[in-house]
Amino acid sequence: MRIVPLAGCVTKTQAGAPFGWRPASPAPAATVLAPADGVLVTSATLRGGEDWPAADARTGAAHLPLAAQHFEADSPFDYAGCSEVLIVTDIGRNDVASLAGAYGRLIEAAQGGTLGLFTAVQRLKAVHARIADRLARAGLPLLAQHVDPIDAGTLVDIFRDDPRASLLGTDALRDGVDVPGESLRLVVMERVPWPRPTVLHAARRMAGGGSKYDDRVVRARLAQAFGRLIRRQGDCGLFVILSSAMPSRLLAAFPPGVPIRRVPLDVAIARVAERLAVARVDQPIVTGVDA
Repeated sequence: MRIVPLAGCVTKTQAGAPFGWRPASPAPAATVLAPADGVLVTSATLRGGEDWPAADARTGAAHLPLAAQHFEADSPFDYAGCSEVLIVTDIGRNDVASLAGAYGRLIEAAQGGTLGLFTAVQRLKAVHARIADRLARAGLPLLAQHVDPIDAGTLVDIFRDDPRASLLGTDALRDGVDVPGESLRLVVMERVPWPRPTVLHAARRMAGGGSKYDDRVVRARLAQAFGRLIRRQGDCGLFVILSSAMPSRLLAAFPPGVPIRRVPLDVAIARVAERLAVARVDQPIVTGVDA
């Protein structure tokens, strides 16, 4: 049996123009799955808050002559007791100054250990330029993908080794960072990660059910981002989204039982300071749900 990593769609390039397979199409099944004696597709976010038919469609398994077998294991982590989601409601969508101020204050409240995730490189650079010196003076190093002339892997290594450091990045860090322990105790997203309106996305959206496809993509991205927070037993932390435009229907991206609150920035900062200002978080988070 071959174990094939499959991310739902395989993208190619032809004559300099990007094109790709649409989800729910026979192409992945015919090209990747059918020739194999057996294929194992695994992911902590494979279902993305939906039922198995959605996972079958994304991977191409729905087009196989025999139905795929499904298996789901419960998570070993106490997400409900050791994590919390805060949705900040008073940051303007295009107010870079307020966005930078929010990042700076949250990082200070957590005393580092923050992964800041952005949907646009331009906003990442603008925020970094506004807060890097201020944080450095406070003894809180700020690393940034697309700013520091270092590859992403090395940036993550530096971040992992310094519990007072913070790291800003885009989707590569959202989907592939493994930093267990106290070095990553706060994840901050600057806005809801909606798909970019490209020609390829439009084709996938049409094939995948319109707005339902968009929701599926966003839930998967949110689940991946939240997954950076809890990497081993004993990890605890907070996940903050700096956007009031967070539809309640997307909250299924987070593990069942995780407390979710919509709060102004000052309340979010106070909560971060309360839980994360110590060098090590070793007590479960207990709070109500208000979403």
